[in-house]
Amino acid sequence: MRSDGRSAEGRAGLNRPAQHKDLSMTLPNWRSLLFVPATAERFVARAHTRGADVIILDLEDSIPPPEKEAARAALPAAAAALHAEGQALAVRINRALDLAVPDIAAAIRPEVSALMLPKVMGPEHIRLLSEVVATREAALGMPLGHTRFIGIVETPQALPNLAAIALADPRMAALGLGSEDLSTELEAVPGADMLYPFGMMVVAAARGAGILPLGSIGAFADFRDLEGYRASLQRSRKLGFACTACIHPAHVPIINEEYGVAPAEADRARRLIAAFEEALAAGQGAVAFEGAMIDLPVVERARRLLARAR
Repeated sequence: MRSDGRSAEGRAGLNRPAQHKDLSMTLPNWRSLLFVPATAERFVARAHTRGADVIILDLEDSIPPPEKEAARAALPAAAAALHAEGQALAVRINRALDLAVPDIAAAIRPEVSALMLPKVMGPEHIRLLSEVVATREAALGMPLGHTRFIGIVETPQALPNLAAIALADPRMAALGLGSEDLSTELEAVPGADMLYPFGMMVVAAARGAGILPLGSIGAFADFRDLEGYRASLQRSRKLGFACTACIHPAHVPIINEEYGVAPAEADRARRLIAAFEEALAAGQGAVAFEGAMIDLPVVERARRLLARAR
């Protein structure tokens, strides 16, 4: 296992194109991703003020079928305006290929760093879209591999493929569940009990591939319940989730707080690492820190926390 948590097989990638294999070595440091309909001009105009790490310009669920073409047409101006404000951008495309291909043609541009892919079925789906994206990047003279992928699994048929999806292509930066669609497919009520086993499958698949587990365990239909939302994020962060997407700006600062690193956490991690290294230098096999014994896994968690803080 390499120091960054990726096995040799995972780093090389299964059936990954060699021309951008180096992408698997770098990941964005996302916490919050905020959906904004691409056609909602007044929301787009203020999106960069919300504090989200990424704004997702949406072409999918928030856009009615008759407005899909208008949403694609609105993308260039929206992306340019937000990019000029220093805002990182992603675009959520549609699942059906007759919509996905023109969505990709509109969305692939220097200002957009990622595509969110809904209802992913398997690794072949990811690789097919990667080929379409690569063709578009080449046509625009963009660096091959500029555009990362956020894969969203929303059907029970795709759940056995989570690990293969996470490893499908070096463009993959994050993997998550579409809790509402998955709940509908399972004829279940979305909530912490229903989402827990599938959420942990996502965390394991994403961490095993060295990408970000996206999401949280809970049901958040009532966006006004901010304390309930915070509690769910706190639990989800402890379970291993790294970032999550939201549809309401009020959730962004809560995500940033709970999925970020507090100054006190970072300070404790630095002190823990320093204590461990000092003990090793003195030839001590056992290391005590603030009343507890620490070993390499604890130190590695502290190092990863500091990396996330940076």
